[in-house]
Amino acid sequence: MCASPFPGVDRVNGVTYDGQHVWFASGDKLLAFDPETGSVVRSIDVAGHAGTAFDGQHLFQIAEDRIHKIDPKTGRVLATIPAPGGGGDSGLAWAEGTLWVGEYRARKIHQIDAETGAILRTIETSRFVTGVSWIHGELWHATWEGDESDLRRVDPETGEVLESLEMPAGVGVSGLESDGADRFFCGGGSSGKVRAVRLAGRRSPSRSDSKIRVKSNIK
Repeated sequence: MCASPFPGVDRVNGVTYDGQHVWFASGDKLLAFDPETGSVVRSIDVAGHAGTAFDGQHLFQIAEDRIHKIDPKTGRVLATIPAPGGGGDSGLAWAEGTLWVGEYRARKIHQIDAETGAILRTIETSRFVTGVSWIHGELWHATWEGDESDLRRVDPETGEVLESLEMPAGVGVSGLESDGADRFFCGGGSSGKVRAVRLAGRRSPSRSDSKIRVKSNIK
């Protein structure tokens, strides 16, 4: 599935998945859509400037130099913590009680305490970081520099690149989230699209330095 631009949406920032709907941040709103039909089913009025995450109960959203914890049922902001990049933050993911935050131009990913914002760990990468996601115990992040973008599985201790999925020329990834199976949902920045990328021909996670192709349903 390659979702068409959504009405009134000129940019897709963070992306997450709650097990039923895909949520994405776009300026001053968080929107949820059905990943099978592309139909928008919910909208919350809250600042959404970068990454989005879901912990099984709450949404987390980067808004400038802060991260808001949001009740998806009411849209109410329940708590706020500082973002580690001080406004240069990008992707956001939840894993085992902590948040993982991309710092775009610094080429870093920070693991932080979800209650206080304290930095627990920082790893460095070789390209600008956009989306961040965990799937089956693996840390993935998206990159976007110029006209080049890819999805990378990296070692969460060292930042070493273990797998890389190159996107077609001109297709950038702004936000990233897994459906918990074999699909990634990728924000398309100013295209206003959310694309689904299926991991076709996936190799064993123990194989390093491998490259696998993105199934050719991306426009």
